Amino acid sequence: MLINCPYCGPRDVSEFTYQGDDNRVRPDQASTDQAAWNAYTYDRVNTMGDHKELWLHSGGCRAHLRVTRSTLTHAISSVAFVRDHGEKKSAARRKPGVRA
Repeated sequence: MLINCPYCGPRDVSEFTYQGDDNRVRPDQASTDQAAWNAYTYDRVNTMGDHKELWLHSGGCRAHLRVTRSTLTHAISSVAFVRDHGEKKSAARRKPGVRA
């Protein structure tokens, strides 16, 4: 299977590390809701068809990628940098002197 890294181009899957399912929503870090954390940790949806996944290009540019892959054919329909999807910035990445 080839993954087309947006930076490095097409590379063999052996250069990448699977990081997990990109469809799950993580509970708030301060949450003490045990049921929500159990669901996040253990519940998985076994979809047929397109599935969103997170991959790390560990043998290349070290970029985190969002990959949409068919679970039926393993064909990859899209690859993009995680940073290009409007992720919320952490406090550590804010400009100096800016307060929340």
